Amino acid sequence: MPENQWQAAEYSQHAAFVSSMAKDVVALLAPQQGEAILDLGCGDGEIAAYLQSEGCQLTCVDASASMVAAANNRGLMARQLNGHKLDYVSQFDAVFSNAALHWMLEPEKVISGVNKALKNNGRFVAEMGGSGNIATLLNVISAVFKENPDFGVFNNPWYFPDINTYSALLEKAGFTVESIELIPRPTPLNSGLVKWLEIFASSITEKLNSQQKLLFFTEVEARLTADLHSEEEGWVADYVRLRFKAVKHALS
Repeated sequence: MPENQWQAAEYSQHAAFVSSMAKDVVALLAPQQGEAILDLGCGDGEIAAYLQSEGCQLTCVDASASMVAAANNRGLMARQLNGHKLDYVSQFDAVFSNAALHWMLEPEKVISGVNKALKNNGRFVAEMGGSGNIATLLNVISAVFKENPDFGVFNNPWYFPDINTYSALLEKAGFTVESIELIPRPTPLNSGLVKWLEIFASSITEKLNSQQKLLFFTEVEARLTADLHSEEEGWVADYVRLRFKAVKHALS
């Protein structure tokens, strides 16, 4: 993912659902006052600010300079850092992540960095896109690219693992998986499908010229209307989330 992709103001205006739907994963984290917590892929810092208000000691990282600036403006300690390159050692009681891990395409590096960042018996709690997430969207996007060879090759920018795959990665890195589940979660796109594509699929369209982008948006929207749009609910994306809690093994 390009490190400059995310713009905090636009994200806050059109993608606020990402933070607003984090209640359950925050409950799984069960933050305790005084705990040192790393928010991995903190975005604009909305969830981290809540955790800090509950008495936790937050450190935030994100690959986007715009998001880091927004988090700092909330009074958080945030730094720009790629999630594949975590450099903390035995510093945190918990690492938390919401809707960010699926952008990190080398999960072994991410999980290893998280493990090193945690104290013994520290917990890794996160929610991310899981197997089947936006499957209908992805099928149409891929088809539109195939039918328009001048667009170039479609490179999927997301990593949506299944339970067995991600559990195995966690266990290999030294975690005990306490809970992990796939959760279908149809998600309203209140700003519309095209705005969603402009924000979340910008890396897919970044090499297209303006005419190609218009064709891409028009074709994808037209083909998805029957499956993802209704007069009653508007656009609803076929989200599936992978939510888990894993605990770092104590050294013997």
